[in-house]
Parts: sequence; C-alpha cells; structure tokens
Amino acid sequence: MATNLSTTQEKRTGALAGLENQWLPFTPNRDFKDDPRTFSRAEGVYFYGPNEEKILDGCSALFTTPAGHGRKEIADAVHQQILTLDYTSSFLRSHPWSSAVCETVSALLPEGMDRVFLVNSGSESIDTALKMAQQYHRVRGEASRTIFVSRERAYHGANLSGVALAGLPNNRRSFGSPILPVVHMRHTWLEENRFVPGQGQHGAELAEDLLRLIGLHGAENIAACIVEPIAGSCGVLVPPVGYLARLREICDQHGILLIFDEVICGFGRTGSPFAAQSFGVTPDIITMAKAITNGVIPMGAVAVRNHIYDAVVDAAPTRTTTELFHGYTASAHPVACAASLASQEIYRKEGLFERASQLSGYFLEKLFGLRGTPGITDIRGFGMLAGVDIDPVVVGGDGYRVQQRLYDNGLHLKNTGNTIIIAPPFVVTKDEIDQLVEIIRNVCTHGL
Repeated sequence: MATNLSTTQEKRTGALAGLENQWLPFTPNRDFKDDPRTFSRAEGVYFYGPNEEKILDGCSALFTTPAGHGRKEIADAVHQQILTLDYTSSFLRSHPWSSAVCETVSALLPEGMDRVFLVNSGSESIDTALKMAQQYHRVRGEASRTIFVSRERAYHGANLSGVALAGLPNNRRSFGSPILPVVHMRHTWLEENRFVPGQGQHGAELAEDLLRLIGLHGAENIAACIVEPIAGSCGVLVPPVGYLARLREICDQHGILLIFDEVICGFGRTGSPFAAQSFGVTPDIITMAKAITNGVIPMGAVAVRNHIYDAVVDAAPTRTTTELFHGYTASAHPVACAASLASQEIYRKEGLFERASQLSGYFLEKLFGLRGTPGITDIRGFGMLAGVDIDPVVVGGDGYRVQQRLYDNGLHLKNTGNTIIIAPPFVVTKDEIDQLVEIIRNVCTHGL
C-alpha cells in the first residue's frame, strides 16, 4: 500500500544487483524486472521485503514449508552434515542418512509401500515413476504397455515427461510434440460443485473416462494412469466422492498401474501424511518432494508397492546386474537427507499433520466466508489447500496482477491463471488465517 509507487519501484529495482542477468522461471520477466517483488529474509510464517515489509506466507512458499521458515533444527542438522559428510554419489555407494530417510518416509506411507527411491525434485520424481512403470511391465512380458493416461488441467512438473503429461495448454504448446504417448481424461471441475467445501457429490462418473480410453487404445497398451489426488497447481480441483476409488477399480481390472502425484499433497497437506490415506485409496506409486525437507534443500522421492520393486529387482539375470539404469548425481544427497530427517522430526514432535487436520475446518470456514465478495466466482478446498477463482473484470486485474496487489498488501500467494491458491504453513494461527482472508477480501473488493 505504498503512497509513492515510483519510489517503491526504484527501491525494489535498485536492491537487485544482476537483475538483468537472471532469467526467472514461470515469470513474465519483462514486467517483473520493471517492478520486482522480492524477499530479503523469512521467519516463521512471514517473508520480509527489501525494506523489511512483513508479508504473510499464505502458500507455504510454494507448498514447500509447512513448518514455517527459519527452523534452527534443520539449519543445525544441515551445518553438521556438511562438516561430517558433505557429498557422496549414491551410485554403488550409500550412507546412513539416506537409508534413515527412506525408513522414515516409508513409515508414513500406506501399508505395502516400503520401497523408496530418492531424487531431487518433483519433476524428477515424475520421470522416475514413469520409468519404473515402464520397466515393471517390460520385465513381466508386457512391453506393449507404453501409453500413459493423464488429465486435462494436470501439472506434473516441468521436465519433458511432465510436459507430455500436462493438461495445461501454456505448459505444452511451446515445446512441440510430446516425447511420451499420453492421452488425457477430463478434469474434475463441475458447475454443480461450485462453492462446495471438501469433496463434491457430483462427478464420480468422470472416472469412466479411463474406461473409454482403454476401449480406444487397449488395456494391453496402457502402462499407468497418473493423477494428483487434488490437482493443486492448476487451481485446487478436489476429487468428487468416489472418483479416486473408481480409478483404482478400473486400474485393477485392467492391469494398469495407478500413480498418485503427491508432490503438493504429501506430508500433511490434506491432514494425513499423504492424500492416499485421506481419501482411502492406495496407488501403486507415489511421487513426492517439496515438504520432504520443509523446502530447505531440493529433494524428492518415489515410493512403490513392494511387488513392483520385487518384480524389477528379481528380473535381473545376476546379482551383479544393475536392475534400474536410472538416477541422478545428487540422488540421496547427504545434506538433503539431513534436512529431511530434521524436518520429519519437527513434523512428528509438533504433531503438524494432526494440527493441519484440526485447523482445516477453521481455515475452510473462513475462506468460504468470501463467497459473495465481488469478483470471486468459486472457492474450493480440502485440508489446508484451497483455490479461489476471480473474475478479472470485476476485481480490476487478472490473477497475475491480483497476486502482485496481494504482495503489496502484505500477503504472498500463488496464482495459476485467474485462480489464487492458498496453502498456509501448518504453524499458522487462527488470527493469521483471519488476516489472510481479510487481505484477499480487501484486494478483491477495493482493488488496492
């Protein structure tokens, strides 16, 4: 709410040495560099701007930081790890921190998912899951299963495999033909579920799209169906009651693997360790990242049902044959593992998943209280994750401009198109939720 906009812009731009050298991801670079909005530090549930402006973190940074910022326990663990074992490759070697992470994560997963492969990001977890699915079918003599089923309005990372799976036009149209054979089901947003908190009662029949694609392409040619339990980055599309369970049934009937992309939902966002537990549906593969280290250091993982690991490993002709020719230089990086172990200990000791479950009712009640605010056309939410659709004509700006105005009024949120996405840290207070909602209301109502 600066009184002198040009002076504020000069302060922002002047503080960024090298601004012209940087090419920012998923950002209108020309507009940003004309009037950058940056953070200089973070603590608890707040970012701070270049002039110490206090900005409430309403999106856990990028769904990454449920325990809040600046956790000394994680910093100490990272510092000690660098002095103890700063790096080793995980090719033909390992270390105790990586196996400890896998044990800790597996204890949070649905029963029967005890095998964990460590990577460095959500995008890498998707690549890894797809390769695992392909190899699983190949070693079982079903190499014709090469097609993947995704959804419209899906986001599965920024690698080329994720682009092939994507159901967001802007994430696809600039990159030519997909590198994978992918077909798409419809997304699950329906008019009948507008302004319905939690799971809508309409739309379970959309899962039958998978049967339609099986009829068109043949089950024998389909490797896996991949969905986010809650489609997050595209605008928080909560699955209708019965939808995920029906996908599970169809996959079981036709020998198709079911993959849950839980890069956003994982580690408590839905009130359970994973959305698979919140919705009572166990997939064959789960991808995860972001909150696995509270966002402190990049890390991701892929968990599989035990029979998938066993099939791939047991198919190798000798004990000295590498079973899966896949991995990354920084897979199971010791410092990332230390950050993950410290983060998981915070989640456990402070009961943050339970807190998310308990706080969800208040969070959603307050957000849904925005119904009737001029320019807000829909609200969706589950757990500690919500999306608010805006009419850009009524609110005086598209989603990009609105998120800029939110920053200027002390609130950090993500937008995708004309949807504002809210995912606060689990350590947020009710008063801070109230503050978050009021800033949204004021920006949409008054165009501040």
